[in-house]
Amino acid sequence: MNKMDRRRFLTHAAGAAAGLLTGACAYDRSMRTRPGRALPPTDWRKHGVILEGTEPWEGNRIQNFTSPAEPLDGGRWRFWYSPRGGEDGFTLAYAEGVPGEPMRKFPAHCTPGQPVDAPFALGHLPEAWKPTQVIHIHLRDGRHRIYFWAHGGGKGGRILRFLAADSDDGRRYRVVDPHRPVLYHPHDRAACGIPTPDDVLLVKERTADLPAGEPYAPSELISNDATNVYQLPDGSFEMYSVGLVPVPREDPAYIAHDNAPGLLRMIDRYTSDDGLRFGNRTRVIVRDAADPVDLQFYYLAVTYTPAGRVGMLGRYLVEAQTMDLEWCFSKNGLTWERPLRRAWLPRGDRTQPDCYGIYASHNLVQRDGRYHLFYTGVNSAHNGRESFGPPRSVIMHATIDGIV
Repeated sequence: MNKMDRRRFLTHAAGAAAGLLTGACAYDRSMRTRPGRALPPTDWRKHGVILEGTEPWEGNRIQNFTSPAEPLDGGRWRFWYSPRGGEDGFTLAYAEGVPGEPMRKFPAHCTPGQPVDAPFALGHLPEAWKPTQVIHIHLRDGRHRIYFWAHGGGKGGRILRFLAADSDDGRRYRVVDPHRPVLYHPHDRAACGIPTPDDVLLVKERTADLPAGEPYAPSELISNDATNVYQLPDGSFEMYSVGLVPVPREDPAYIAHDNAPGLLRMIDRYTSDDGLRFGNRTRVIVRDAADPVDLQFYYLAVTYTPAGRVGMLGRYLVEAQTMDLEWCFSKNGLTWERPLRRAWLPRGDRTQPDCYGIYASHNLVQRDGRYHLFYTGVNSAHNGRESFGPPRSVIMHATIDGIV
């Protein structure tokens, strides 16, 4: 299909989807108290940028994608985030302060040995492995845990895996086992030559020289790298990550200018008793006939309410290379309703930092009678080929009175 034919096809598909949904997403204020209904996008109030790169180790691209914001006393917050463009490349950090005021920043001190004595230290991380996309959970047993993706290389091949690190004091974290991660990306050295459950195989040959004691990846634990983990009231865990499904070149969903052409992103759910060994992989959100043919689902971030789980679904339109946040809802984490089928939090115009994409944090936070969302805004296309001004990513703030 040539470019013009594809554009006509996408336009037709989007129009058909809109026709199918006419009236289905009309907002009635009386429906606000009913489970499974979102407040309209116009109810959001944006408060602008609250955190951006100011230090040499940060660069001009910081993100809190998948990372939590935690309320502190005196109107302050702790924001977990990941700088992406500083002197050392990927790293982890948190910042504390009041939105709109200067904040104190605490980068992770990473060591291959024991964690050092610092406000935020990460030990037992192999040399040259760079962490990103941090998730912090205050475990129900009183300990602290962070999850993150590690990028690296060197002897043994490429590293791209999802790790867990535990701490007794919330300051000094130790990677549980760098050679037995929670998840693997298909490009990780231990996943090479192993097809995913959907028969995706990005590197055909197995890595020949894995370090002693490091196993090859189980097929069911090979995933894309947008992941959220939550501990449930009973102490168990659920995790939402992205499954990859291949499509041939002749399929209308094959978009050549995507950074992963021929792969469709969908949402999978896993469960675990301890948050370290996950199983029961189940596909929970896929594109259907009411969606544009170029729509993919990039992430799912979950907020737990008495009515059920409210999801912030990464709505990735591949042709335009834009990322939006779509509202969805589930009672059990397995069956998800998507009545909105469009952006819930509108992106800004081309003068705003979130003009090209919105990437949700770990969850929404209820405080002072409203829900707070701190999110990553980007002004560049997902494939990095276009931007409105010099490419940058920042952390932004928006509030809404209710989410169901």
